[in-house]
Amino acid sequence: MLPKQTGERYILSSSPHAHAKSSVSGIMLDVIIALLPAFACSVWFFGVKALLVAGTCIASCIVTEALSRIAMKRENTIGDLSAVLTGLLLALNLPPDIPLWMAAVGGVFAIGVCKQVFGGLGYNPFNPALAARAFMLVSFSEAMTRWSSSTWKAAAGVDAVTTATPLQYLKTFATAAWEKMPDADRVLDLSNVSFLKATFLGNVNGCLGEVCSLALLAGAAYLLFRRVITWHIPAAFLGTVAIYAFFNYGMNVNALKLAEVHVLSGGAILGACFMATDYVTSPITAKGKLIFGCGCGLLTMLIRTQGSFPEGVSFAILIMNAFTPLISRFTQPKTFGAK
Repeated sequence: MLPKQTGERYILSSSPHAHAKSSVSGIMLDVIIALLPAFACSVWFFGVKALLVAGTCIASCIVTEALSRIAMKRENTIGDLSAVLTGLLLALNLPPDIPLWMAAVGGVFAIGVCKQVFGGLGYNPFNPALAARAFMLVSFSEAMTRWSSSTWKAAAGVDAVTTATPLQYLKTFATAAWEKMPDADRVLDLSNVSFLKATFLGNVNGCLGEVCSLALLAGAAYLLFRRVITWHIPAAFLGTVAIYAFFNYGMNVNALKLAEVHVLSGGAILGACFMATDYVTSPITAKGKLIFGCGCGLLTMLIRTQGSFPEGVSFAILIMNAFTPLISRFTQPKTFGAK
């Protein structure tokens, strides 16, 4: 005969035991909303080309997601909006004149190869959008490095075929002794507009998502307000970029300007705030996030200053993605009472 049970009964189950009332689709939607200012700026500067590239990337990602889940006989996951976000991020990392069929190939690679092959959302070791961009940079080098001026620049008579991005322009003078240049400020000038003002407000050439730092910072502020991301990775990433550039260029007034250019140019802000902060491919601890962000910033600047590519954000984040499990294990706090 069993003894009579008294008191309250407790149900044992696996973690998590507390729920923050957030969902995958809700988080994805927040990131999409945060990217809308940058996307709107790309449409403003590049016109219908930006809409076509973004539409192609998003559509190819959604179709690939649906077909992959059917082929693997698993539940449909289009509703979680992760495919939409991957397509939008990929589009913002592409030049405006990229052929649409290449953009579609990038979307298929991002979802089919970089995400679903590993089992879907939560199992991919690398950021799908960045992995697809790296694949496209190797496969379609010419198209991926051809930059066009914005539509309003073209209307004003500015070359609308191929122009240099700020980082390409800066790398041209990388071997110059800045302190010995009597007119060094001219290197920080585009069409009589300060580099700093140009990169902050969007008067530059580049990928769809990197032409306006102000829009990206507004989106990052939204994510911080909504607590979708924390400050650790963006601050460590951008801080490392600025410190490296300042010391690399001689620790003077020009070096300070160039540090600001490196932070505001290229995909530094886009990568630091929207790509490196990906939940799946970044560490979960605060200390781990700081290590991860510093590593991304350091690798970015090594590639920019010592490598053959003017930009290194994508490769830096992908390399650090590979170290995420080790960083998480190294920074994991010990269980209370454990030796």
